[in-house]
Amino acid sequence: MAPPILKLDDIFLSLGGAPLLAGAGLQIEPGDKICLVGRNGSGKSTLLKIAAGLVEAQSGEVFRHPSSTVRYLEQAPDFADFNTVQAYAEAGLGPGDDPYRVTYLLSHLGLSGDEDPKMLSGGESRRAALARVMAPEPDILLLDEPTNHLDLPTIEWLEGELQKTRSALVLISHDRRFLEKVSTATVWLDRGTSRRLDRGFAHFEAWRDQVLEAEELEQHKLGKSIEREEHWLRYGVTARRKRNMRRLGELQTMRSNYRGHKGPQGTVQATVSDAQESGKLVIEADKITKSFGERAIVTPFSIRVHRGDCIGLVGPNGAGKTTLLKMLTGQLSPDSGIVKLGTNLEIATLDQKREDLNPEDTLANYLTDGRGENLLVNGEQRHVTGYMKEFLFQPEQARTPIRNLSGGERARLMLARILSRPANLLILDEPTNDLDIETLDLLQEIVAGFPGTVILVSHDRDFLDRTVTSTIAPAVPDAPDGRWIEYAGGYSDMLVQRKGALEERKRAEKAAEKPKTQQATASGSSKVKLSFKQKFALENLPKEMAKAEAEIAKREQVMADPNLFTRDPAAFNRLAGEMEKLRASLTDMEEEWLELEMLREELEG
Repeated sequence: MAPPILKLDDIFLSLGGAPLLAGAGLQIEPGDKICLVGRNGSGKSTLLKIAAGLVEAQSGEVFRHPSSTVRYLEQAPDFADFNTVQAYAEAGLGPGDDPYRVTYLLSHLGLSGDEDPKMLSGGESRRAALARVMAPEPDILLLDEPTNHLDLPTIEWLEGELQKTRSALVLISHDRRFLEKVSTATVWLDRGTSRRLDRGFAHFEAWRDQVLEAEELEQHKLGKSIEREEHWLRYGVTARRKRNMRRLGELQTMRSNYRGHKGPQGTVQATVSDAQESGKLVIEADKITKSFGERAIVTPFSIRVHRGDCIGLVGPNGAGKTTLLKMLTGQLSPDSGIVKLGTNLEIATLDQKREDLNPEDTLANYLTDGRGENLLVNGEQRHVTGYMKEFLFQPEQARTPIRNLSGGERARLMLARILSRPANLLILDEPTNDLDIETLDLLQEIVAGFPGTVILVSHDRDFLDRTVTSTIAPAVPDAPDGRWIEYAGGYSDMLVQRKGALEERKRAEKAAEKPKTQQATASGSSKVKLSFKQKFALENLPKEMAKAEAEIAKREQVMADPNLFTRDPAAFNRLAGEMEKLRASLTDMEEEWLELEMLREELEG
């Protein structure tokens, strides 16, 4: 094992109240690709800043190898002394670094380098900052939410860059798929301390649940020990005084540990307020179009949205997702075509820009619309502090200005507000930004179980796969030309269908290139059929998929033992590794079978 190039040990930091970090640590070795996970407000960004040397811990040890270079992705880049984005990014280079790296990165991040830094949007600022920290290829790269404001093509490109980089990485991100693809180790920051798993994020949640179950069991055992000692204290104190005093001291220590145990932070508990049921047809768009100048944003597009549908909108930044969303919800008139909204619609909207938030407003005032201490949720009067607790806000935060909240807490606050209002149509524009994994889980459950209709814009592939029933995407993903297509299923389903359509088009183009006489001969002599190999695969893949599912279920049953990780961590890790391979194989087989089935249907008419 290589010696660490950066090590934080027993880090303590308090911001005035309860300690934010109390014994946390982080060890980075050459080639590490670590994801740093934990609840919003658990201190992830603070620990990363301590590693970067931007924040000083109140106690603990910090070691950085003298020759190692560290780069930290700033949330709010300082462009004060730079006239162009190129100049800003090149300022991050060290002696001997290749200036071409800046040009290469800016171009893939959608920037020319000639932009005026003062005129950049939030997303463009993030891209410029990414180019600056990645260009020198430092020994250690510290990235806090690098995918925020990036579109899907750029996120997928960034994944590839980080997978092949020589830099050691520490990543904070809410994007599950991104973490699964890039990370090879996981550090969990929880209640001020840290634990490390030498496996990527795909294995984190099962491991976390095992750790929490083992901790709960230990607390239960401690409680029973206290009961036994208290029984002795009442009925067995006639023994020698010296021994009695020792046991009494041990009992006091056990009581202190039991009372002082800080359990894991609760989970958000919420449901959408009931609203009157909308009409069966929620939105009907017929051949709608929109252009800005000579640029077509939406060419004739038609769709019927029914009650219960959950529709995802994806595409690169600037493709026109928000424009299409506004036309479908009646906020923007199309240049041509018609949009009809259904009856009894009650709409709740979560805006990605968080424009609904007044930074000087308090949490209580925002949730109640300034109407005192209570709000109406599902027809029931609720005190605002009680409702806040369901979203993991403390009662003392009721009078806190919104400007003091983290990005994740602001997202959670907006979620609390829209869920308190009756709605049968949810419009969610980038709802996953800044949410922690647990709150994301809740949002997925709400969206998946919502009895009304949902239309959402998102770059989070995992969230889309878990929630939407259909996906609207540009017909040409790399160069949107205003044509949009609705695909059945989530993001992964859309990719499979798009790939099948592309292959079908290639086959058609190839056939069109053949001489007409050759085509006539081919069509007259025999009908195109599946090859023997394709037929065999189509018949046998379902059996192989069933076998893989059975193997996965077998391992899941073994891993369900709450004591397995504590008793035999090697067996747990081996099973987790086998599960990962089996799931990947199952996904490949499902995609191959779907493509063959689509081809069969096409050939059979």
